[in-house]
Amino acid sequence: MKNSDNAKMRQQLPEERVKNFFEVALGLNEEEALKEAKRCLACKNPQCVLGCPVGVDIPAFIKLLAEGKRKEALEKIKEKNNLPAVCGRVCPQEDQCEALCVLAKKKFAINIGALERYAADLEMGQTFKPKAGPKTGIKVAIAGSGPAGLTTAADLAKMGYSVTLFESLNLPGGVLSYGIPEFRLPKKIVEREVDYIRSLGVEIKTDYLIGRTLTVKDLFGQGFKAIFLGLGAGLPQFLGIEGENLDRVYSANEFLTRLNLMKAYKFPEYATPLNIEGKVAVIGAGNVAFDCARWAMRLGKEVTLVYRRSESEMPARKDEIENAREEGLKFSLLTQPVKFISDEKGYVRAIECLKMKLGEPDASGRRRPVPVENSNFIIEANTVVVAIGQSPNPLLSKATPELKINPDGTIAVDEKLMTSIPGVFAGGDIITGADTVIKAMGAGKKAAKEIDQWLKKSR
Repeated sequence: MKNSDNAKMRQQLPEERVKNFFEVALGLNEEEALKEAKRCLACKNPQCVLGCPVGVDIPAFIKLLAEGKRKEALEKIKEKNNLPAVCGRVCPQEDQCEALCVLAKKKFAINIGALERYAADLEMGQTFKPKAGPKTGIKVAIAGSGPAGLTTAADLAKMGYSVTLFESLNLPGGVLSYGIPEFRLPKKIVEREVDYIRSLGVEIKTDYLIGRTLTVKDLFGQGFKAIFLGLGAGLPQFLGIEGENLDRVYSANEFLTRLNLMKAYKFPEYATPLNIEGKVAVIGAGNVAFDCARWAMRLGKEVTLVYRRSESEMPARKDEIENAREEGLKFSLLTQPVKFISDEKGYVRAIECLKMKLGEPDASGRRRPVPVENSNFIIEANTVVVAIGQSPNPLLSKATPELKINPDGTIAVDEKLMTSIPGVFAGGDIITGADTVIKAMGAGKKAAKEIDQWLKKSR
């Protein structure tokens, strides 16, 4: 248990939530939030702040909550965090701010994430007038409306810049819209956070694919003095094994986009078919894999998570692992797929796997999985979702040959997040590979500061 009993995030019962496509975590009520906020020791040198990638003054907003000043607490959070309702739901606080809470030494860290959500949800019933600096008249373009792009856009708008944000899909939000399920992050929450950023004066243009609809050169030609690339990591990775092109073998990207953005779970009301039959296997053990597995269970399927290491090496949040287990997810651990097996019609019907054992730690710090000889076995699976990671889409780099790219496909930047093209900055998953929402937001804040400094020197 990472938090005190009174502050654990309340959820629907497993048998109820596994049938619910919408939010299942209920958040704290007023009594619980006040009680939890009053546990904060208001440390003089708060370590929790050091664990926050966007630098929220955590003790200050918690103190305001303890005093019953919920509106003021939200305003304090928004001094640093433009997406508090999102972060209160999906940020891995247990590995960041809460891990550094002095009370964590007693195994009962303050539930900072739940308190942030409690403060942020006040905005569902009220409208706050954002503060923005005097207009500079200088135009800045943001490519990508995920967490990094939204944060950069908001911070630059607060500095007085004229910001236009370009999104390739028909809805802004990036991974917040197409990746994270409704039952963890309701789309109305994303819409509300995006509306707040619009209210800062940010113009958002959807259906613009930077690198195709407009190039970097085009943006400079339209008078933008700086560009931020926050395009994320949207190119799915695959196993590279036989049978991966069989029908009903999905990438996590396609599976989640059809369900989250295109609402395939409401077919035929929404004309987005999703061919999912029989037993489902999800390969991987990150948060994305668990999102896929929990979605499939909500579609009434028997689901098995296939992972080549043990549970202790899983990169997903502990809460997500436990939630999925409670909802009925099965686990096939120390298991490595080596071949997808077809039926007579070209659909996947099974996975040939090898048993694994754990060897010495690899570069990730986790013990390396090692095959056990002659241990092949079969897992029945009529639908497979491959959720083993994403990398940046190469479309932009191919359209922009002067943009330096690292061997792993990420964009190369210097310590100020400047790319090889003067005036073009990048941050978030496009420079790190797939990572958390809050780390992308931290990169967005740094990028906004560096863009501001660069523009001031360029005048």
